[in-house]
Amino acid sequence: MDFQLKDKYFIIGGAGDGFGRAIAAALASEGALVLAVSRTEKKLEELKRNFPDQIEYISGDISTDEVQQKIIEKAKRHSVSGVVINAGGPPAGGYTEISMQQWDEAWQQVVRWKINLINQLMPLFIKKHYGRILCIESVSVKQPVENLILSNAMRPAVVGFAKSVAAEVASKGVTINVLAPGFHETGAIARLFTKKSELKHISVEEARLEFESEIPVGAMGKPEEFATIALWLLSPLSRYVTGQTITHDGGSVKGIFG
Repeated sequence: MDFQLKDKYFIIGGAGDGFGRAIAAALASEGALVLAVSRTEKKLEELKRNFPDQIEYISGDISTDEVQQKIIEKAKRHSVSGVVINAGGPPAGGYTEISMQQWDEAWQQVVRWKINLINQLMPLFIKKHYGRILCIESVSVKQPVENLILSNAMRPAVVGFAKSVAAEVASKGVTINVLAPGFHETGAIARLFTKKSELKHISVEEARLEFESEIPVGAMGKPEEFATIALWLLSPLSRYVTGQTITHDGGSVKGIFG
């Protein structure tokens, strides 16, 4: 299938690893131009070596005003077509383990910076009468994940924001959707394996097997599989889909609207 992405310009957060890297590579393979953003410069350099004509990058923390300003400057020069709002999640922990300071930090880490970046990009999309905004959150927006209270509480705020904004900008050629991944073969999942191993006094590998046993398809997802959905949502073909939260979870969510 031709996703009609050739020469379109996209901003991808968290592009050094995991979902962000898989999406950036998939876009580049389709002939898109990608501004990859990550704190891990070595991984960005490797990505650019793989796609020298499609990738440029900014090394830094996408949640900061400094890095966001650099992103906006490039977006203005390149006529940006879409953005993947993606970065690491808050620390693992249950209610009794989390301090008020961590709650305050989670607001910035999970919610505030995303709203701020979207606010700055939105006028560019509206002026162009075209834009694709895709937020990468977590299956926790539909079903709480054990020992991830900060994610369980904060990420649904992004979904509420996205749903509200989608209705306001739909007539302007701009869509905004959320992808909610379950357990995948990414570095981020290791924190859950470690937490479960500590709580249950089992090995990390045993913890991993317990996680996999709870997934109906019986295995972790792959970022490359996840990226194929992102490609479509970032493409012109997804014009009629906005304000949606789509899970990629191997059947883990139990609700009928999972």
